[in-house]
Amino acid sequence: MAHEQTKQVDAQKAMVMRQILTPEARERLANLRMTRPDLVESVENQLITLVQSGRVNQKIDDYTLRQLLRKIMPTKREIKIERR
Repeated sequence: MAHEQTKQVDAQKAMVMRQILTPEARERLANLRMTRPDLVESVENQLITLVQSGRVNQKIDDYTLRQLLRKIMPTKREIKIERR
């Protein structure tokens, strides 16, 4: 029962993503899902919230998605190793 509900929610989410993302942006999310599924889940939920609130009125292209991901992703710490 819960598995069916999860499948149905995923299908609805995929349908909304197809409507609001360009093919390039969807491909970027699919690639990112392989390494950071938690991040993609968060981004998808935020995008759906934006659409439901009416704040997104055109398709989100790859450039816009990259800007959004840049804001969301934690900054990497640079580690330098010095040999003495």
